[in-house]
Amino acid sequence: MKLSTRARYGLRLLFELSLDYRNKSYLFLKDISERQNISEKYLSNIIIPLKAAKIVTSARGAHGGYSLAKAPENVTIKEVVDILEGNTIVVECLGNSAVCGKVNECPTQDLWKKLETVINNFLSSITLKDIVNDYQKKLKEKKNMYYI
Repeated sequence: MKLSTRARYGLRLLFELSLDYRNKSYLFLKDISERQNISEKYLSNIIIPLKAAKIVTSARGAHGGYSLAKAPENVTIKEVVDILEGNTIVVECLGNSAVCGKVNECPTQDLWKKLETVINNFLSSITLKDIVNDYQKKLKEKKNMYYI
């Protein structure tokens, strides 16, 4: 499984909104674009399905922009990937038995099902809050490094 830039950049967009979640303020895509070095136009395409899925909310005006609609601890990475990528199918035959005529006697079918389960469980176990916490921990460790 290879995630597209849509999912990767979408998570970075949501990371920025998660960092600012406690302030209850709205961020402009322009600011997120600059911080993450991602095209504002591309972010404007990514935000649409996130807003439709009620992960993100928006407000117009001078103090408008985008904000998380849910607390970061209530948004799993699996949820985001499913919204932006469609699903996390490892091989086509798991989602569409018409792809392969050997689905019922395939020796690797169970392997791919197990791998998909592991991936889905992993992505479901991590939230936006976990990503923010890991990032802040990384920054703290970097700050405490000494160079000679």
